[in-house]
Amino acid sequence: MKKLFISSLLFSVLTLNLLADTNTTESNSTQESTLEINSTDVNSTAQKIKKQLEEQMKKEEKYAQEQRFYQGDEYDLSSYEVDRSSLDSVPLIEPDYDFDMDDVYD
Repeated sequence: MKKLFISSLLFSVLTLNLLADTNTTESNSTQESTLEINSTDVNSTAQKIKKQLEEQMKKEEKYAQEQRFYQGDEYDLSSYEVDRSSLDSVPLIEPDYDFDMDDVYD
C-alpha cells in the first residue's frame, strides 16, 4: 500500500516536471522565466507532498501498533483464566432490594 502510494506520488511529481519542461509555445525568455517559476512551484509542491506522506506513514504505523494490541494475538492470557471448579467455593451474595429514596425528597 505504501509502495503504491509513493510510486503514484513520484509519478505525479515527474509528470509535473515534464509538463513544465515541454512548454514550447512561448518565447525563450518567457519560457525560461516560466520554467523557473514552475520548478519552484513543483519543488514546493513536492516538499508539501513529502511532508504529508511522512505524516500519513506515521499515522499508519500508529494504527498498526494499535491493531496489534487490540487483536491480542501476541498475548498469552491463559494464566488469567478462571477455573470453573473453584467458583463453587465463592459464596453467593444476595442483592439488597430494600433501597428507599423517600428520605431524599423530604
